[in-house]
Amino acid sequence: MRASATPTSPVVLVCGDDSVTVKERARQIFEAWGGGRQLGDEILDGAVATAAEAVSVIERTREALQTLPLPGSTKVVWLRNCSFLGTERPGDTVAVTEVLNAWARELQQFDWRGVRLLISAGKVDRRRSFFKVLDQIGQVEIHTGWTPEDRDWPERAALWIRNRLGSAGYEIEEEALAAFVSKVGPSLPLLQSELEKLCLYVAPRNRITAADVETITVRNPTAQAFALADAVGARDLPRALRCLEEERRSAAGESDRSGIGLLYGLITKIRAMLLARDLAERGWIHPRLEYAAFKARLQKLPAEVLPTDRRLNPLAIHPFVLHKALQDAQNYSSVELVRAMKYLEECNRALVGSRLDPDLLLQRLLVRIMAGSRPVPSPEPTAIPS
Repeated sequence: MRASATPTSPVVLVCGDDSVTVKERARQIFEAWGGGRQLGDEILDGAVATAAEAVSVIERTREALQTLPLPGSTKVVWLRNCSFLGTERPGDTVAVTEVLNAWARELQQFDWRGVRLLISAGKVDRRRSFFKVLDQIGQVEIHTGWTPEDRDWPERAALWIRNRLGSAGYEIEEEALAAFVSKVGPSLPLLQSELEKLCLYVAPRNRITAADVETITVRNPTAQAFALADAVGARDLPRALRCLEEERRSAAGESDRSGIGLLYGLITKIRAMLLARDLAERGWIHPRLEYAAFKARLQKLPAEVLPTDRRLNPLAIHPFVLHKALQDAQNYSSVELVRAMKYLEECNRALVGSRLDPDLLLQRLLVRIMAGSRPVPSPEPTAIPS
């Protein structure tokens, strides 16, 4: 659950694996409550490593709640960065569980007049009585992070980046934004740290280019499949081979990893490029459209002119991903993209049914796909069919 309004309940738990949003939301609530502006407010750090430390910070929080606020004021107690509400140590110890259960019973009977409690934490165990009591007597906000399986994570990440840069007085080129999202991946903490580094790098300029992203941004190892797909989309064979080599090194010693995952990433990329290019050749979209205009055009496409099979329907692909695929598709002709799908199918059979070296098979695949020269640019866009 996500919320932006100031909670009306005197007890709030903000938690989840989206650590960036959890910290920002908890700080927002604390300040909205007037926390830190009056004598008696308390902030306690719940980032502990042992059961004894966890018990100690719980006891200090209980004491802080029992200390009466100044006359006519509301006392705010913030227990932040809790590391003992999940299923891992020290939260899974008997001592911590017992103390939390006792505190939960106490909170159910507590007189909240003039007192507010804010708790911020990472992942929590929703099965435990402490969580259930907080959910019953107060308000719980759970902020989950993005994963590659989230269909809309690229657009959510792009929107988050634009908002951050806009508030800081920066602009970013569309190509640079797409490159940044694909390099860093769906990790908000990493996006935040890399964005701060990028802003420091470009200062005193206020416009971020693709060259800036390529120079200073670190690629997230979990986004390696995105890196390879981007290199293929850009028709950059040397970069694609480097990505393949980096993946081989990162997978060294892991027998359960193979080239299948990378291959499927390429299949998804080429299919998206094919579908996007088909739309462009019909005159319905154009690669020079900015993302907002591109997305608006997609929304105007009549459903009856598109396939009902989701595998063949371009609208089944997220607009941000399709926009990037359309730009990359200009590096290939339709014939080349169809031929690339054939090469991918042949490589898939070889990876599954032969004992040939996967690295050699993938290297050969990349060379076959990217051989030749780039096609001529697409014509100007035409009107959307009615």
